Amino acid sequence: MSLHVIVEADGGSRGNPGPAGFGAVVKEAATGEILLERYDSAGVTTNNVAEYSGLIAGLRAAAELNATRVDVRMDSKLVIEQMSGRWQIKNAGLRPLAAEAATLVGKFDEVTFDWIPRERNKDADALANRAMDEAAGKAPRAGQQLPSERAAETPKSWVPPALENATRIALVRHGATPMTAQGRYSGRGDVPLTDEGEAQAMAAAGRVAGIFPEVAAVLSSPLSRCVRTAEHIAAQVGGVPVTVMEDLIECDFGAWEGRTFAEVQEQWPAEMSAWLGSTSVAPPGGESFQAVAKRVRGAMATVLSAYPGKAVVVVSHVSPIKLILRDALAAGDAFLHRLYLDAAGVSTMDVWPDGNIAVRTVNETAHLR
Repeated sequence: MSLHVIVEADGGSRGNPGPAGFGAVVKEAATGEILLERYDSAGVTTNNVAEYSGLIAGLRAAAELNATRVDVRMDSKLVIEQMSGRWQIKNAGLRPLAAEAATLVGKFDEVTFDWIPRERNKDADALANRAMDEAAGKAPRAGQQLPSERAAETPKSWVPPALENATRIALVRHGATPMTAQGRYSGRGDVPLTDEGEAQAMAAAGRVAGIFPEVAAVLSSPLSRCVRTAEHIAAQVGGVPVTVMEDLIECDFGAWEGRTFAEVQEQWPAEMSAWLGSTSVAPPGGESFQAVAKRVRGAMATVLSAYPGKAVVVVSHVSPIKLILRDALAAGDAFLHRLYLDAAGVSTMDVWPDGNIAVRTVNETAHLR
């Protein structure tokens, strides 16, 4: 008999490194019923070690139940990305824990890894804090609610931690091109900025400099409309060189390149409908949003690894920026067709080493008026 479970896991330390604990909850996927809970002290260690310990405890508990399919959900971006194979494990201290978790994964028929916001991981978080409290000889903190004591409550807003360790990112769409003004699909075609686009790029540069007076890097899609926009920004933020990242390039729109939405709707109605309905569908001869998302996630992982705790500017196109923001906001695919990004619009977000993300602005355009 097959058993499909959800493992929610968390860990934390008070000091990083400091006294640490972890917790894990195993739930029946169909009903959400809690089947097992695990929590314990992790000694004196870091948040990431505690998070991996929570994952291992959850996988062990799922194995005890003879589960066949496991959906792992954690609010640690680092653990989820590393276990999914998208991020390298550079910290030698985490490699043995990741290897142990990978061995446990092999016991199941299927395991998936998904990041969830912290407020959706409250059960495991409560157990991790309980472990730390008990290790310190304390009763559970006032107001702390354990999984077995759940009651309806209004979610509390998340307060982001201090910015010292955050990688601060400005996402900038390139300035206008002739295709922008005509509302045409502009993917891999290398069209230049118009005079208006040049002015927009300079205005965006001023806005970015107002947010981040100094930046560690200005990263750009290889297409000239982005590189030129990035050059204006680089000149305003300390003169750092522009670094081209191939994976920041726009979606390949294939046969739709250079055409308007109305033209595509008329000539490819079925293909357009399928494309709007699923991110796995590509335009004829082009690239799906799923494929774009995969390479853009890789690019962002490289950025976070190369510039921890720094300010970085990423100059790209509509599709990559929308996909970055979709992932940062844990939004669904409908987000991609509901968000509008202006030429030279600026969005900002902060990313912490533990995977926490704060999206601060989306599509700022006041500098363009």
